[in-house]
Amino acid sequence: MNISLSAANSVNFGRIIFQMLYQFHCYLALVRQGEIELGDEIVLHIPSGNFGNTLGAFYAKRMGLPIAKIVIASNANPVLTEWIRQGSYDLSKRDLIATTSPAMDILKSSNVERVLFDLFGAERTRDLMRHLDEDGRYQLEPAEHAQISEIFAADDCSDEAGREYIRQAFSKGYLVDPHTATCFKTCQAAEFSDQVNLIYSTAECTKFAPVIDNAINGNQPKSDQAALSAVAASAGIEVPRAIADLFAKPIGHPLVVASQDIENEILKFLESSG
Repeated sequence: MNISLSAANSVNFGRIIFQMLYQFHCYLALVRQGEIELGDEIVLHIPSGNFGNTLGAFYAKRMGLPIAKIVIASNANPVLTEWIRQGSYDLSKRDLIATTSPAMDILKSSNVERVLFDLFGAERTRDLMRHLDEDGRYQLEPAEHAQISEIFAADDCSDEAGREYIRQAFSKGYLVDPHTATCFKTCQAAEFSDQVNLIYSTAECTKFAPVIDNAINGNQPKSDQAALSAVAASAGIEVPRAIADLFAKPIGHPLVVASQDIENEILKFLESSG
Protein backbone atom coordinates (compact mmCIF):
# COMPACT_ATOMS: atom_id res chain seq x y z
CA MET A 1 0.00 0.00 0.00
CA ASN A 2 1.63 3.25 -1.15
CA ILE A 3 -0.58 5.97 0.34
CA SER A 4 0.43 9.19 2.06
CA LEU A 5 -2.10 11.02 4.21
CA SER A 6 -1.99 14.64 5.26
CA ALA A 7 -4.35 17.11 6.87
CA ALA A 8 -4.79 20.87 6.95
CA ASN A 9 -6.32 20.96 10.40
CA SER A 10 -5.18 23.22 13.22
CA VAL A 11 -2.31 20.89 14.20
CA ASN A 12 -0.64 21.16 10.76
CA PHE A 13 2.17 23.71 11.15
CA GLY A 14 1.69 24.92 7.58
CA ARG A 15 -1.66 26.28 8.71
CA ILE A 16 -0.08 27.91 11.77
CA ILE A 17 2.28 29.82 9.48
CA PHE A 18 -0.66 31.39 7.66
CA GLN A 19 -2.31 32.15 11.00
CA MET A 20 0.80 34.13 11.93
CA LEU A 21 0.29 36.23 8.81
CA TYR A 22 -3.24 37.20 9.93
CA GLN A 23 -1.79 39.08 12.86
CA PHE A 24 0.58 41.17 10.74
CA HIS A 25 -2.06 41.80 8.07
CA CYS A 26 -4.59 43.04 10.63
CA TYR A 27 -2.06 45.20 12.43
CA LEU A 28 -0.93 46.89 9.22
CA ALA A 29 -4.56 47.38 8.19
CA LEU A 30 -5.16 49.30 11.42
CA VAL A 31 -2.08 51.43 10.67
CA ARG A 32 -3.31 52.18 7.13
CA GLN A 33 -6.76 53.07 8.45
CA GLY A 34 -5.24 55.53 10.92
CA GLU A 35 -6.57 53.64 13.95
CA ILE A 36 -3.05 53.23 15.35
CA GLU A 37 0.47 54.37 14.61
CA LEU A 38 3.23 51.94 13.77
CA GLY A 39 4.59 50.64 17.06
CA ASP A 40 1.36 51.07 19.06
CA GLU A 41 0.25 48.01 20.99
CA ILE A 42 -3.07 46.27 20.40
CA VAL A 43 -5.10 43.62 22.23
CA LEU A 44 -6.24 40.52 20.32
CA HIS A 45 -9.45 38.66 21.23
CA ILE A 46 -9.51 35.14 19.77
CA PRO A 47 -12.06 32.30 20.08
CA SER A 48 -10.34 29.39 21.80
CA GLY A 49 -10.82 26.29 19.60
CA ASN A 50 -7.69 24.19 19.24
CA PHE A 51 -5.47 27.22 20.00
CA GLY A 52 -4.26 27.51 16.39
CA ASN A 53 -5.05 31.18 15.79
CA THR A 54 -3.84 31.91 19.30
CA LEU A 55 -0.56 30.14 18.62
CA GLY A 56 -0.15 32.21 15.47
CA ALA A 57 -0.67 35.35 17.54
CA PHE A 58 1.78 34.09 20.16
CA TYR A 59 4.49 33.53 17.55
CA ALA A 60 3.76 36.92 15.96
CA LYS A 61 4.24 38.55 19.36
CA ARG A 62 7.49 36.64 19.85
CA MET A 63 8.60 37.94 16.44
CA GLY A 64 8.07 41.51 17.61
CA LEU A 65 4.52 42.44 16.62
CA PRO A 66 3.30 44.94 19.25
CA ILE A 67 0.62 42.85 20.98
CA ALA A 68 -0.13 43.94 24.53
CA LYS A 69 -2.25 40.90 25.37
CA ILE A 70 -3.74 37.86 23.68
CA VAL A 71 -7.20 37.27 25.13
CA ILE A 72 -8.76 33.83 24.80
CA ALA A 73 -12.56 33.57 24.66
CA SER A 74 -14.03 30.19 25.61
CA ASN A 75 -17.58 28.85 25.75
CA ALA A 76 -19.08 26.62 28.46
CA ASN A 77 -15.91 24.49 28.27
CA PRO A 78 -13.62 26.91 30.15
CA VAL A 79 -10.48 24.75 30.36
CA LEU A 80 -8.29 27.48 28.86
CA THR A 81 -9.81 30.16 31.08
CA GLU A 82 -8.79 28.15 34.14
CA TRP A 83 -5.35 27.42 32.68
CA ILE A 84 -4.61 31.08 32.02
CA ARG A 85 -6.14 32.41 35.24
CA GLN A 86 -5.01 29.69 37.64
CA GLY A 87 -2.18 27.85 35.90
CA SER A 88 -4.08 24.57 36.16
CA TYR A 89 -4.96 22.47 33.12
CA ASP A 90 -7.44 20.03 34.62
CA LEU A 91 -9.50 17.49 32.69
CA SER A 92 -9.77 15.00 35.55
CA LYS A 93 -13.33 15.86 36.58
CA ARG A 94 -14.65 17.45 33.41
CA ASP A 95 -16.98 16.25 30.68
CA LEU A 96 -17.27 17.94 27.31
CA ILE A 97 -20.33 20.20 27.04
CA ALA A 98 -22.00 20.56 23.64
CA THR A 99 -22.58 24.24 22.87
CA THR A 100 -23.76 26.48 20.04
CA SER A 101 -20.09 27.17 19.21
CA PRO A 102 -19.03 23.57 18.41
CA ALA A 103 -15.58 24.36 17.00
CA MET A 104 -14.69 25.46 20.54
CA ASP A 105 -16.05 22.31 22.21
CA ILE A 106 -12.54 21.08 22.95
CA LEU A 107 -11.00 20.00 26.24
CA LYS A 108 -7.42 19.25 25.19
CA SER A 109 -6.24 22.00 22.85
CA SER A 110 -3.32 20.50 20.95
CA ASN A 111 -1.46 23.73 20.23
CA VAL A 112 -1.12 24.68 23.91
CA GLU A 113 1.74 22.16 24.04
CA ARG A 114 3.65 24.28 21.53
CA VAL A 115 3.40 27.33 23.80
CA LEU A 116 4.71 25.27 26.70
CA PHE A 117 7.62 24.07 24.56
CA ASP A 118 8.51 27.59 23.48
CA LEU A 119 8.39 29.03 27.00
CA PHE A 120 9.59 26.18 29.19
CA GLY A 121 11.58 23.85 26.94
CA ALA A 122 11.27 20.23 25.85
CA GLU A 123 11.93 18.48 29.17
CA ARG A 124 9.41 20.52 31.18
CA THR A 125 6.82 20.24 28.41
CA ARG A 126 7.26 16.47 28.33
CA ASP A 127 6.75 16.36 32.10
CA LEU A 128 3.60 18.49 32.00
CA MET A 129 2.05 16.54 29.14
CA ARG A 130 2.85 13.25 30.87
CA HIS A 131 0.92 14.46 33.93
CA LEU A 132 -1.99 15.47 31.68
CA ASP A 133 -2.04 12.05 30.02
CA GLU A 134 -1.62 10.02 33.21
CA ASP A 135 -3.40 12.16 35.83
CA GLY A 136 -5.73 14.23 33.66
CA ARG A 137 -4.23 17.47 34.94
CA TYR A 138 -1.10 19.50 35.51
CA GLN A 139 -0.29 22.60 37.56
CA LEU A 140 2.19 25.23 36.44
CA GLU A 141 4.74 26.53 38.90
CA PRO A 142 4.10 30.13 40.07
CA ALA A 143 6.89 31.53 37.90
CA GLU A 144 5.57 29.64 34.89
CA HIS A 145 2.03 30.85 35.50
CA ALA A 146 3.35 34.41 35.73
CA GLN A 147 4.85 34.04 32.24
CA ILE A 148 1.53 32.79 30.86
CA SER A 149 -0.38 35.61 32.56
CA GLU A 150 1.98 38.19 31.12
CA ILE A 151 1.07 37.11 27.58
CA PHE A 152 -2.51 35.85 27.86
CA ALA A 153 -5.83 36.75 29.46
CA ALA A 154 -9.09 34.79 29.25
CA ASP A 155 -12.81 34.61 29.92
CA ASP A 156 -15.69 32.34 28.95
CA CYS A 157 -19.12 33.03 27.54
CA SER A 158 -22.37 31.06 27.89
CA ASP A 159 -24.61 30.21 24.92
CA GLU A 160 -27.26 32.58 26.26
CA ALA A 161 -24.82 35.46 26.51
CA GLY A 162 -23.49 34.62 23.05
CA ARG A 163 -26.98 34.91 21.56
CA GLU A 164 -27.35 38.31 23.18
CA TYR A 165 -24.08 39.47 21.62
CA ILE A 166 -25.33 38.20 18.25
CA ARG A 167 -28.50 40.27 18.70
CA GLN A 168 -26.50 43.35 19.66
CA ALA A 169 -24.20 43.01 16.65
CA PHE A 170 -27.17 42.47 14.31
CA SER A 171 -28.85 45.64 15.60
CA LYS A 172 -25.75 47.49 14.39
CA GLY A 173 -25.83 45.81 10.98
CA TYR A 174 -23.35 42.99 11.46
CA LEU A 175 -24.00 39.24 11.26
CA VAL A 176 -21.79 37.48 13.76
CA ASP A 177 -21.41 33.73 14.26
CA PRO A 178 -21.61 32.15 17.75
CA HIS A 179 -17.83 31.60 17.98
CA THR A 180 -16.94 35.20 17.28
CA ALA A 181 -19.72 36.29 19.67
CA THR A 182 -17.77 34.91 22.64
CA CYS A 183 -15.11 37.57 22.03
CA PHE A 184 -17.63 40.36 22.54
CA LYS A 185 -17.58 39.46 26.22
CA THR A 186 -13.80 39.51 26.59
CA CYS A 187 -13.64 42.77 24.65
CA GLN A 188 -15.89 44.47 27.22
CA ALA A 189 -13.52 43.83 30.12
CA ALA A 190 -12.64 47.04 31.93
CA GLU A 191 -8.90 46.33 31.75
CA PHE A 192 -9.00 46.69 27.95
CA SER A 193 -11.33 49.70 27.72
CA ASP A 194 -8.58 52.21 26.95
CA GLN A 195 -6.77 50.02 24.41
CA VAL A 196 -7.23 49.20 20.74
CA ASN A 197 -9.06 45.87 20.67
CA LEU A 198 -9.20 43.54 17.68
CA ILE A 199 -11.74 40.69 17.57
CA TYR A 200 -10.93 37.71 15.38
CA SER A 201 -13.90 36.30 13.50
CA THR A 202 -12.85 32.70 12.98
CA ALA A 203 -16.02 31.12 11.54
CA GLU A 204 -18.37 31.85 8.62
CA CYS A 205 -21.86 32.83 9.80
CA THR A 206 -23.92 30.82 7.26
CA LYS A 207 -22.62 27.59 8.81
CA PHE A 208 -24.43 28.48 12.03
CA ALA A 209 -27.63 29.97 10.66
CA PRO A 210 -29.97 28.12 13.09
CA VAL A 211 -28.21 29.71 16.08
CA ILE A 212 -28.25 33.15 14.47
CA ASP A 213 -31.91 32.80 13.45
CA ASN A 214 -32.81 31.88 17.02
CA ALA A 215 -30.80 34.78 18.40
CA ILE A 216 -32.20 37.53 16.17
CA ASN A 217 -35.69 36.18 15.38
CA GLY A 218 -36.47 33.83 18.25
CA ASN A 219 -37.15 31.02 15.77
CA GLN A 220 -36.57 27.32 16.29
CA PRO A 221 -35.82 26.49 12.63
CA LYS A 222 -36.42 22.96 11.37
CA SER A 223 -33.53 23.06 8.91
CA ASP A 224 -30.43 25.00 7.94
CA GLN A 225 -32.17 26.12 4.75
CA ALA A 226 -35.11 27.57 6.67
CA ALA A 227 -32.75 29.33 9.06
CA LEU A 228 -30.70 30.82 6.23
CA SER A 229 -33.84 32.14 4.54
CA ALA A 230 -35.08 33.70 7.78
CA VAL A 231 -31.75 35.35 8.55
CA ALA A 232 -31.42 36.66 4.98
CA ALA A 233 -34.95 38.09 5.12
CA SER A 234 -34.26 39.83 8.44
CA ALA A 235 -31.00 41.25 7.15
CA GLY A 236 -32.44 42.29 3.79
CA ILE A 237 -29.88 40.28 1.86
CA GLU A 238 -29.82 37.17 -0.32
CA VAL A 239 -28.34 33.85 0.70
CA PRO A 240 -25.02 33.62 -1.18
CA ARG A 241 -25.50 31.64 -4.39
CA ALA A 242 -22.69 29.21 -3.55
CA ILE A 243 -24.49 28.35 -0.30
CA ALA A 244 -28.05 28.30 -1.68
CA ASP A 245 -27.04 25.93 -4.50
CA LEU A 246 -25.80 23.33 -2.02
CA PHE A 247 -29.34 22.34 -1.07
CA ALA A 248 -30.10 21.19 -4.64
CA LYS A 249 -27.00 19.01 -4.93
CA PRO A 250 -27.02 15.24 -4.35
CA ILE A 251 -25.47 13.92 -1.16
CA GLY A 252 -22.01 12.78 -2.12
CA HIS A 253 -21.17 10.72 0.97
CA PRO A 254 -24.28 9.08 2.43
CA LEU A 255 -22.42 6.64 4.69
CA VAL A 256 -22.77 7.37 8.42
CA VAL A 257 -20.23 5.46 10.51
CA ALA A 258 -20.59 4.69 14.21
CA SER A 259 -17.62 5.86 16.28
CA GLN A 260 -16.50 2.32 17.09
CA ASP A 261 -16.35 1.47 13.38
CA ILE A 262 -14.30 4.43 12.18
CA GLU A 263 -10.95 2.66 12.25
CA ASN A 264 -12.24 -0.27 10.19
CA GLU A 265 -13.84 2.05 7.63
CA ILE A 266 -10.57 3.96 7.21
CA LEU A 267 -8.67 0.71 6.70
CA LYS A 268 -11.25 -0.47 4.14
CA PHE A 269 -10.90 2.84 2.28
CA LEU A 270 -7.09 2.60 2.23
CA GLU A 271 -7.20 -0.99 1.01
CA SER A 272 -9.60 -0.12 -1.79
CA SER A 273 -7.43 2.82 -2.85
CA GLY A 274 -4.10 1.02 -2.71
